[in-house]
Amino acid sequence: MSAWTEPVHDVVGIGLGPFNLGLAALADPVPDLDAVFLEARDEVSWHPGMMLPESTLQVPFLADLVTMADPTSRWSFLSFLKESDRLYPFYVRESFYPLRSEYDDYLRWAAHRLPSVHLGRRVTHVRREDDGTYRVTTARGETWRGRRLVLGTGTSPTLPSCVRDAGGPAVHTAGYLPARERLTSCRTVTIVGSGQSAAEVYQDLLAASPEHDYDLVWLTRSPRFFPMEYTKLTLELTSPEYSAYFRSLPGDTRARLLREQRSLYKGISGDLVDAISDLHYRLRVQGQGPRTTLVTSTSLVDARWDGTSYDLRLHHDETDEDFGLRTDGLVLGTGYAARVPAFLDDLRPHLRLDEAGRYLADDTYAVDVHGGEVYVQNGEEHTHGFVAPDLGMGAHRSACIVNALTGREVYPVEKRVATQTFGIPDHLRRAHPETA
Repeated sequence: MSAWTEPVHDVVGIGLGPFNLGLAALADPVPDLDAVFLEARDEVSWHPGMMLPESTLQVPFLADLVTMADPTSRWSFLSFLKESDRLYPFYVRESFYPLRSEYDDYLRWAAHRLPSVHLGRRVTHVRREDDGTYRVTTARGETWRGRRLVLGTGTSPTLPSCVRDAGGPAVHTAGYLPARERLTSCRTVTIVGSGQSAAEVYQDLLAASPEHDYDLVWLTRSPRFFPMEYTKLTLELTSPEYSAYFRSLPGDTRARLLREQRSLYKGISGDLVDAISDLHYRLRVQGQGPRTTLVTSTSLVDARWDGTSYDLRLHHDETDEDFGLRTDGLVLGTGYAARVPAFLDDLRPHLRLDEAGRYLADDTYAVDVHGGEVYVQNGEEHTHGFVAPDLGMGAHRSACIVNALTGREVYPVEKRVATQTFGIPDHLRRAHPETA
């Protein structure tokens, strides 16, 4: 009898957010692609700390795991609705935007049915073997081997360093719901940030304020509480050709554009802005307050926790004045960042990283020095643009990776979908008349 040989898979995926789950779904019907996906958690959940009952996605249901790459896939959101006996209710609802909770249900539905998915496998170490394969070790003591890796560990919440150093019970919006009961018992609750999550937390606490005795403060360093821009020509920037154009630009230009494009992906949905304003009006009419203060153009300079409350040192950027605020409840809507996980420490010599330690992804989303062995999902905002975390581009990126893994076009990838041209059109790229 021959000795058992540890199987070597074509690809091992690490992490199971929407993007690697979408890759698992698109890889599932490909007969010559042997893929496994490892997830640390025992259950798939999507932003559970912000699973407010009435919150919806900011993208249409077509931005599911697979549809933009394969509309016929059995892993589509519509397939989930049909199997769950909810297709007709969704149709009658007449909204393109699913509830966040039903999207979360959809992800679990797919994860439980995909045979390549393995939950409860926290990866602790990855190394590249002498034969060019990758050995992945989990906390269970298991080892999984693959010829290639796809990193889908996503992003993690970021807190200002002064808040981290201060200690205390400050919470990122990602952990809002578990902290909600404590926050509603505070005397003053302060929210920092003006993105969608901060706005949803503010709306929720504002609606609850008549039942509780707290002052509610909302601070942002932005010059206004600005809405997300959803005009159609602007939405063309969430396209394959804009991502390719963005990647072709110098690094300092890309960094500047990301700062200038904040209204495209870091604002608040227009409907939520209006709903907050309407809620203010209703509470005033009903004589219920609200006791709330909204301040823009304000930077958080320092934070001190004395065991009871935070003393915040603030600076108003437009008037160039310092001021302070004492608050016992503090919620930070200060975004997320992609980081190279510690279990990849031994793999760093094999990865292409920039001077800031970030992945340098090529046009196929590969980030290794060997070429086409290690891929990343949602760790390439600085190279591919603000669409990196966008659910609507997830299926496109997964299709590109499947095609790269198989060496053929399993899924046709659109090259030109936008009305406008990014960069100089070819037919206009000619010598200047004075130098011709």
